[in-house]
Amino acid sequence: MRYELWEPIYLDILKEFGYSRERDEEAARLLDSLAQEKSICLETCLQRVIEPKVTVCGNAPELRSELLKYGVEGTLIAADGATSEIMEQGMIPDLIVTDLDGEIGDQQRSNEKGAIVVVHAHGDNMQKLRSAVPGFHGELALTTQSSPVGRVRDYGGFTDGDRAVELARHFGAQHIRLLGFDFEHPRPKAGSDPNLKVRKLRWSRRIIMEINPPRVALWFP
Repeated sequence: MRYELWEPIYLDILKEFGYSRERDEEAARLLDSLAQEKSICLETCLQRVIEPKVTVCGNAPELRSELLKYGVEGTLIAADGATSEIMEQGMIPDLIVTDLDGEIGDQQRSNEKGAIVVVHAHGDNMQKLRSAVPGFHGELALTTQSSPVGRVRDYGGFTDGDRAVELARHFGAQHIRLLGFDFEHPRPKAGSDPNLKVRKLRWSRRIIMEINPPRVALWFP
């Protein structure tokens, strides 16, 4: 999604959740500075990696059984915590879309084995950026939900799952298989507010299914 199409949606999200655009922009600048010495995968690189067929994995409890039953088609994109389950199945994602809430060690190990990690900056994860980004030694892509800056891009999306879908759409995927997605029942996570997560998942579903009507085929189990 082009930024001029995404920005009005982003402003609605800021209004609903009370997030700070200034903090998001500060985080984007921080990410750009932390990654100065890193190998960055920009548009030409992402275009090369993302195939016409893509499998996006969310981190719902059903992911393991759906991977075993349906398998992977085309480029494999993990949304944050799904990386660990994918590795347990003996695979390495092609891309990992993460705001660093998942198991960072698994994401860093996947990065060393060739996964491109799409690190996302927002106002609430600046400390995670400072601690995690230096430990990535493979290729990175950098994203924000606010205004692009430096080598940090905005392809649309709010949560890791819908950002992964928007990334695939932006770079021309024509068929997207969604595994491990549950928009109604968030996976429990220590210290997180389940009601807030449900509200975020409603936005995620809306972004995937309604706000940016699929120009591509979406497949769910």
